[in-house]
This record gives sequence, C-alpha cells and structure tokens, in this order.
Amino acid sequence: MINGAAQADVGILVVDSRRGEFETGFEYGGQTREHALLLRSLGVSQLICAVNKMDTIEWSQDRFEEIVKKLSAFLKPSGYKDADVTYVPVSGWTGENLITPNNPPLSWYNKDESTSNTTVNGVIHGATLVDLIDRLKPPERPISKPFRFCISDIYRATGVGAGTVSIAGRIECGGVEVNERAILRPSNDQVTIKSIQIENTNVTSAFAGDNVTLNIQGVDPTHLFIGNVVCDPEYPIPCATVIQARIIIFNISVPIIPGTPAVFHFKSMQEQAKIMTLVEELDRLTGELKRRNPRLLPKNSSGVIELVLHRQICCELYSDVKELGRFMLRQSGLTMAAGIITRIIT
Repeated sequence: MINGAAQADVGILVVDSRRGEFETGFEYGGQTREHALLLRSLGVSQLICAVNKMDTIEWSQDRFEEIVKKLSAFLKPSGYKDADVTYVPVSGWTGENLITPNNPPLSWYNKDESTSNTTVNGVIHGATLVDLIDRLKPPERPISKPFRFCISDIYRATGVGAGTVSIAGRIECGGVEVNERAILRPSNDQVTIKSIQIENTNVTSAFAGDNVTLNIQGVDPTHLFIGNVVCDPEYPIPCATVIQARIIIFNISVPIIPGTPAVFHFKSMQEQAKIMTLVEELDRLTGELKRRNPRLLPKNSSGVIELVLHRQICCELYSDVKELGRFMLRQSGLTMAAGIITRIIT
C-alpha cells in the first residue's frame, strides 16, 4: 500500500459501512485510520471516501451521515482540507452509484434536480464515484526543476539489450529523454537512458508526474536499490544521514523522547532511524515556538527534531521540492508522525 500511495496524486478511501466493521477499521490502529494517515503523509491531499456495502444496510441515510461525520472529524486535524474531501455511498457488489445513480435506494442522496450537484459537508448530492473522480483537480507538476526519478522497482527485462537494467518508478521533477546521460545517487554511477516506457509503450521523453520504466546502461546492478534516485548530473540530488525536520505527531500511546527508534518511510523506501534530538516543541495550529529542547513530544503535538538514519538517503528540502521533502515515521506497524525536511545536516 505504501509503495502505491507514494506514486499517487489522489486517493480513494474505501470504508465498510456495516455496523461494527467501520468501527473496527476506524479505531486506533485500524486500517481505515492508518490508510488515511499514510496517504496524507505521502503527499496525497485530495481524497474520495467511498462508503461501501451500503446495500447490506439498506442504503441507510442515517448510517451514511454518521460515517461522514466521524471521518470528517478525523480527517481535518490529520491535514486534509474540507474542500478536498468528498463522500459517496456505493455498493461494489451490486455496482450501484459507481458509474450511474440508482434512484430507488438512493432517493435521499439523489434528491431532485434543484439540489443535484450541490455540495453539503463534502457530499455532492447526485454524484457517482466516477463523477467525483472526474471532478478531481490535476496537480501542478514541477517540470522546470532538475530531473529526479525515484526508483520503486528493479528488474532485468528481456529484449532491451545486454548490460541494460530496467528500473520502475516516478519522475518527481523535470523531464528526461532517450539517450540522455544521468547520474545515480547516492552511488554516483554515470548512466545512459536507453529507452523509456509508459504502460509498456515506448516513448521518447517523459516528465514530472509520469510513472515510467527506464532502461539504463552503465551501472553495476549491485549498486541499485529501491529509494535510489536517477537525476540530472549537473544538479545531483543531495544525500543525507542526519536531517532536521518539522514533524506532526499523531495519536501515539508513548511520547517521543531522545533516542526513540522509528522506521523512516520516504517515497518507496524505508530505513531504520533514531530521533536523536528534540530541538523545539511548536504549537500545532500556529507553528509558534512553545519551548526549546523539550524533554518529550506528546501525542497530537508538533516539533522540530534531528533524525539520524542508518544509511544514506537521497532527499531535498521541503521548501525546494515538496515531493522529495516529506516523510513519515512508523513504529510497530503504526504511523507515529509525519514530517518535512527543513535542513540537511550531514
């Protein structure tokens, strides 16, 4: 799920409307809550909440509105804007309200022409799931910035020539053309882009936002790892083992203290890390300084930390490239914090 979310622009959060099932997924540590946090931490800001299996509860308006209310109360403090979240009742089993509306069970949702397509608390009455997908806003792409390609998969493809390695991933910035030279970070291997594929179709160029396969030559395959970055040799991406970051802490059970271990998730990679220093505690809403060198950072707080990584990673300051400057911290399978890189120390 994390690998897919790291390459996504928008998300569809499918929740089970059955009583007891929704509550199980929504409680602390539940999948609904975790998936929503993961999406936001990885930069997904637009979200469609598909309230599924409505046919099993007889398309209850009261139950749908109850779920919308609970989700809204959770998503807003998690970083989602009200205008970027919509809700739709559906049934994946019967197909109702996926592509076309079905009036008999959804008369309360479709209403009449005077209220159709009006938004109330994130609910666009009369809209199907496909309608909501069509309404999503395309994100702005940092095409003018130096080329950055994050590797999410590595394999040897057939029919691409000897000494060629195939790498799959997403272009985060800039663009690339066939036969261009590039550099692999952090190993600094010089590579040549022999061919580019988008959805198994050869293309001559690709740009920021494209999920592509690059067939490259000139690199020792043992130097390739998920999380490596292929980039413009004139403007190589920085690498770091110690970073300073601003984090927002979620509803954790144990406060963060100096020395707290965590798994650092960044794009498609994960790395062992340790929170070495608590620099500041900040007001979560205003960002104003509350105290310097706090002893701990409790749940639902915000702060500035210094983080030490077990191995070197390729990253950017959030202020320079948002797509390569955000991360999340997890522990025991739960998301504990989301952060942005504010300084590369070493």
